[in-house]
Order: sequence, then C-alpha cells, then structure tokens
Amino acid sequence: MAAGVCAVLGLGLIGGAATGSWLISDSTADPVARSAYTVGRDAWHSIPVDTLFPRTLKGNGAGPGGADRVWTRLAVAPDSGCATALDPLLAKTLRPAGCAHVLRATYTDATASSVTTVGLVFTEGDTDAMRALSTRFADEHLDRRADLLPRTYPVDNSPAAAFGNRQRASWSVRVLSELPVVVYAVSGFADGRVTASPQPADRAMASGATTAAAQAGLGHEAKGMADRVERVLRTKIADLTEKPE
Repeated sequence: MAAGVCAVLGLGLIGGAATGSWLISDSTADPVARSAYTVGRDAWHSIPVDTLFPRTLKGNGAGPGGADRVWTRLAVAPDSGCATALDPLLAKTLRPAGCAHVLRATYTDATASSVTTVGLVFTEGDTDAMRALSTRFADEHLDRRADLLPRTYPVDNSPAAAFGNRQRASWSVRVLSELPVVVYAVSGFADGRVTASPQPADRAMASGATTAAAQAGLGHEAKGMADRVERVLRTKIADLTEKPE
C-alpha cells in the first residue's frame, strides 16, 4: 500500500511539473524571442558604439540605379532620452512602447554633398507592445507623415554643421517587431539648403520622382543607411543570443 501511495504521488508530481512546463511554453513569446528582447533592450550600452555605427559604412547597391555608396561617420551623439532626441509628436507616438534611450550618429557621403542622421530608439516594450506599434505605423502610414520626422544631429565644423530641422529632406522610420527597437534615418543637403516639403524615402525613391530630394538620391541615403544599421544590430543581437553547441 505504501508503495502504491508513493507511485501515485510521484505520478502527480510529474504530471504537475509537466503541466507547469506546458503552461510556461504556451507563452506568446518563445524563449528565443524573449532572449532577443532581453539582449536588444540592453544593446544601447552592451554593444560598442563603433559596432552599431561603424566609422565607415558601406552601401553596396544602395544608391539610385543600384550604385554603391560609402558613408563616413562625422560624430556620435551622446546617449539621450526620447524627449531630447525626438520631436514631441514622434516621442508621444512611440510612448506606448516605453521609449527609453536614443543613440544617433551623423554621416556624410563620399562627395560630402549629403548628410544623414541615423538613429536607434530602444524601448521598454514587450513583443505585444512592439507588434502593436508596428501595426499602427503600417495601418496609419505614420512612417510617411511629415509631422513625425526624426530630428537631425548637426555636427560643428563638418559638412553637417547646418543640418537642422529645416534641412530635413527625406526620412525613414521602421518599427521592429522582433526587437524592442525603432530604426530611423533622416537625410538632407550638406550645403544647408532649406527643404520646404520633405519626402518619405519610399516616395523619394519612386520611379519618376522629380523633387530635389529624389533627384539627389536622398531617399536612397535615408533608407540605405537605416537598412544597414538595422542589419548590423540584428546580426550582433543574433550572435549574442545564439546558444552554444
């Protein structure tokens, strides 16, 4: 009888453990996703800035007509909060995801005729929050709204010295749903000329676009740099979350 009782208790404990394990594994975010979010949330201080924003960034095929681009970093902005680095309306729009840190750097192209600020917004949001934000941006086309333009980061004594808000000509904003990060880039002319009607990158890159930003390839500059900085971030986080053999 004692042996039978022990067997029943043992089965009960095993069953309870299995049920608990099943309940945990039934989470909306799998372990890999949780790990990527954990690493991604800390990436602003755990990954070297020279890795996130290389001193030289190559954009093979990133220019108009598939032309190659090479961008040189002018300066990296100090780590800042969203209220400092982003326009108020954009900061408000990102608030549901818990905007925490913004890292930015400004680059110039090989001819020093264009300048681009590329940024990474690190949030406190979980998978659901980032997916909701990504869906909202897509459904409401928030990435095309000129009142949600990212801010520039001007750099004294450089081609980007006059790169202010009125010089913003094209931009790209992308909410990542697999990581707690928003990637953006904003481009303009290095000569400081004012742009009255900025164009989102996809429209500036469209066939037949005739605006000054489009003809100068500034849409390609914004999208190309955002794509490559995002790729660097994803690659590094994948390396950090890879399980040992």
